[in-house]
Amino acid sequence: MKRLFFTLSFASVLVFTSCKENASSKINVANVEVAAERDAAAKKVPVMEFDKVEHDFGTIEQNAPQETIFTFKNTGDGPLIITDAKSSCGCTIPEYPQNTPIAPGETGEMLVKFNGAGQNQITKTITVSTNTGTGVETLRIKAFITPKGAGPVGPVK
Repeated sequence: MKRLFFTLSFASVLVFTSCKENASSKINVANVEVAAERDAAAKKVPVMEFDKVEHDFGTIEQNAPQETIFTFKNTGDGPLIITDAKSSCGCTIPEYPQNTPIAPGETGEMLVKFNGAGQNQITKTITVSTNTGTGVETLRIKAFITPKGAGPVGPVK
């Protein structure tokens, strides 16, 4: 019992004497200014707005390559950066300005190529990773695919 009391007393004295320094005297004013500028810049968030988030190719023949362009605009306060764009399958390939800053008010384009694989009604998604507030934007393409030689094809009306 005496050992326990002695150990607790010693630990208490050690804790109380180690906190005598004045923490505010250790603040570097230059670091505070840099941190304030960094925090102000971090509040400027880009916003990515697309002209469309879905494109319908209509009725197409199987394995007929297709392309569409998704146009977007940075309507936010900070530069927009697209870090990645991935499709839900290997038959869809997005081409985009990777890691290229797009200033507020500027526009950009994302070309999406689709090789026409599949049958019947298909829907593919493209997930765009950005530095926006949400961090991810989602686009879709869809088509009705007919077998080769199945007759005349054209847009669905």
